[in-house]
Amino acid sequence: MNRYALGLDYGTESVRALIVDCETGAEIAEATYTYAHGVMTDTLPGSGQKLPPEFALQCPADYRNGALTVIREVLKAVDGDQIIGIGIDFTACTVLPIKQDGTPLCELDKFKDNPQAWVKLWKHHAAQPQADRVNEIAHARGEKFLDYYSGIISSEWLIPKCWETLEKAPEVYEAADLFIEAGDWIIQQITGSFSRNACAAGYKGLWSEELGNPSEEFLTALDPKLAGLNGKIIDRIVAAGEEAGVVSEAFAAESGLKAGTPVSAAIIDAHSGVPGMGVSDAGPLCMIMGTSGCHMLPSNDLHLFNGYAGVVKDGIMPGFYGYESGQAAVGDIYGWFAKTFMETPILEIESKAAELKPGESGLVALDWMNGNRSVLMNTNLSGTILGLTLASKPEEVYRALIEATAFGTKIIVDSYLDNNVPVTELVACGGLIRFDLVMQTFADVLELPVKTAASGQAVALGSAIFGAVAAGSSRGGFDTVTEAVEKMTQPFTRTFTPNPEASNVYRELFSIYKRCHDFFGQEEPQLMKKLKQIKSRS
Repeated sequence: MNRYALGLDYGTESVRALIVDCETGAEIAEATYTYAHGVMTDTLPGSGQKLPPEFALQCPADYRNGALTVIREVLKAVDGDQIIGIGIDFTACTVLPIKQDGTPLCELDKFKDNPQAWVKLWKHHAAQPQADRVNEIAHARGEKFLDYYSGIISSEWLIPKCWETLEKAPEVYEAADLFIEAGDWIIQQITGSFSRNACAAGYKGLWSEELGNPSEEFLTALDPKLAGLNGKIIDRIVAAGEEAGVVSEAFAAESGLKAGTPVSAAIIDAHSGVPGMGVSDAGPLCMIMGTSGCHMLPSNDLHLFNGYAGVVKDGIMPGFYGYESGQAAVGDIYGWFAKTFMETPILEIESKAAELKPGESGLVALDWMNGNRSVLMNTNLSGTILGLTLASKPEEVYRALIEATAFGTKIIVDSYLDNNVPVTELVACGGLIRFDLVMQTFADVLELPVKTAASGQAVALGSAIFGAVAAGSSRGGFDTVTEAVEKMTQPFTRTFTPNPEASNVYRELFSIYKRCHDFFGQEEPQLMKKLKQIKSRS
């Protein structure tokens, strides 16, 4: 009997199921469900209550309905008893308050009209005031956990969001038995077992294997009423690839899956793409290249320095320290210039830019049109184009923007290399890998080969891989991620090799980029912030 693994990939707008043959890596079936309630930024369902600014909420029923819908659809291609393991990835920090039995507070009549009782999506930014105070107090106290996040805690993360609930709706905070990541909640719905995935706990929850959770003393310093928060957080930490539970009889009856099927601990969606790209060892920088850029780097050793967004043991794959960094905009920059600024089809301007030689435009840009994530961690920064003249052409500006995003990645890679974290090659997946100019530019600037992943569903494939590893060889799966990757992924489709002549030119251009980066990002960052302040007053 053929053996298959199932990956469930929960994104911002939808959930996708992917069934993968454990022996050949063939992708047998997939299905997608778009959340009925989408992302709620204006009003709550039912009551139509208006939401405050910066809110981004979701409905947990969409997650469960979505799982049942896509699982039933893909099981039309294979039998449920042929699925040997299930893996799940999810956006994070996407968090909801629940009762001890897993019931979301927003499903109770008492709280259905309270925005704080619903799922706070990863891009819910209303907790910025709480995040500012977390950072201020953590730095004043010299909290060690700051070293794992380059000294900056985001409003998107767990503690600011929980603190926001305490301050804005103390009755919701008090009624919540648990605050749980949505990825962990859907696993509880499938298995009946509670777990906290190491990935989200580490990158978004300020937990580390070395330090544990933030101390009660720190939480008390934030707010004495927050002192018991750790008691509302699941303490069973499980890494992706380890079993979080098995499919329950109840969920099996509803979905068509076999009861007792192993389910891996959850993982953040972007991080799941690493094994899905075919990476199972330390060294490759794994780039998910779409509207923004997310960089994952498995490493054998822990080195603490400023520049990454987070580092977590077992955060990406068991046995490795996983470093995360990223760029706030990549494809969005290309699309903005071509479609919004120039009103030109992107392929048209791409083909013209590809005819130019490196340095021919005489331009250098800063790729901060959506702020800077790594290594400066500053959302107040904005983009710049240096060298414009009356002779500058649109395709020259477009190429300079591509080069700027590659230079931004080089800043990140150099920060790793300067701190004894090896980067051996670049591996990419996502929508941008179809643009040859982008891929070749990254290879030339970084002076490293860029390999493109074979699967167009690398994130969902990664979840399926973790599901197969959770099953283990005794149940038809694999005992290690390396074994699973060897069987379940295809060879890289293309390799872009650095062009030495182009790299020579890019070294010169990068020196100019680096000077602008340091001046506007470190020496005089208030200049760009001042521009935004003037705009906001106008």
